[in-house]
Amino acid sequence: MINSKLPEVGTTIFSVMSALANEHGAVNLSQGFPDFPIDNRLKSFVTQALDNNQVQYAPMPGRLDLREAISSKIEQQHGVKVDPITEITVTAGATQAIYTAITAIINEGDEVVLFDPAYDCYDPTIRVNKGVPVHLKLVHPTYHIDWNEVRQKVNSKTKLIITNNPHNPCGSVWTKADIIALESLVQESPQLMVLSDEVYEHIQYEDEHQSVLKSAILRERSFVTYSFGKTMHVTGWKLGYCIAPESFTAEFRKVHQYLVFCANNTMQYAVAEYLNAGEFWREVMPMYRKKKELFLEAIQESRFKPLQCSGTYFCLLDYSEISTLSDVEFAKELTTKYGVAAIPVSVFYEDQTDHKVIRICFAKQDETLIKAAQLLCKI
Repeated sequence: MINSKLPEVGTTIFSVMSALANEHGAVNLSQGFPDFPIDNRLKSFVTQALDNNQVQYAPMPGRLDLREAISSKIEQQHGVKVDPITEITVTAGATQAIYTAITAIINEGDEVVLFDPAYDCYDPTIRVNKGVPVHLKLVHPTYHIDWNEVRQKVNSKTKLIITNNPHNPCGSVWTKADIIALESLVQESPQLMVLSDEVYEHIQYEDEHQSVLKSAILRERSFVTYSFGKTMHVTGWKLGYCIAPESFTAEFRKVHQYLVFCANNTMQYAVAEYLNAGEFWREVMPMYRKKKELFLEAIQESRFKPLQCSGTYFCLLDYSEISTLSDVEFAKELTTKYGVAAIPVSVFYEDQTDHKVIRICFAKQDETLIKAAQLLCKI
């Protein structure tokens, strides 16, 4: 008999809703993956990688040509120099990077602050490593951080604070004031480190992305994780990376080498070539802005109330004027009765807080979004 380390963890809501969507032939706006073709230039680099027989193990930290390309991109993007040798590690997706960072630093009894609604991998990873998750709630409906509350909760046992910007599932983004507040907190707490999940860095519709890398204070105390899957529309490649100071990276790689050793070499080659071919990542946000505007305009006549979406390819819809069902039951009814699959936001809360809000993904073909909107307008 196995004594489970995660006794309360079952099948994820993403698997449940996708299965329900398939069973009922619903338009699937639940899971966060694009359904449109990738850039042909990127495809050609994959073919080139295979032609060049780039199919064996990559170096443990990642291909150097890819790490150098990442370093160059960070300098172009933020004006920050990152050492490709000692500060960048290529991972099998951002989730692996997050797991590795937490595992590298969290010991039994260490407290970790995270913000609900939270991406679903954070809490289980803390628990597996015998850490103590401290769940704080973002302020609904704007989903911003109450830094006064954070300050009250941080103590000598607090080892890590996990941030997510732009935020999944809420679509909220940080301001400069958030960076200043976190800087102040870190300066007051010498043991405190930061894990900044910035996988949607290139999908922000308002203002400038506030990466912790741009803060000299935070840069020295942070692991920052990224995903090529979100930026290049290739979520199935499971390719990402982590940027951290040299001493943090050394500990990160101790875990990384025994967890996966290395990420997919063929795709690393293709991504390195793609990064060096031009600043394609600057095209991502305008494309998603059009999709967001298309969808929101198409549901204007519906009874759903869209909440502010400043980043990511998700938006939240308040259905409180439509139904009194819990968000989980409403999401199921929406799928089985009306033909549109979405994700209930309460599943991202430790205590299942239900604001009568669902999350939809608009990283879909325009035809898919219009079809879904037409169905939603009939409710």
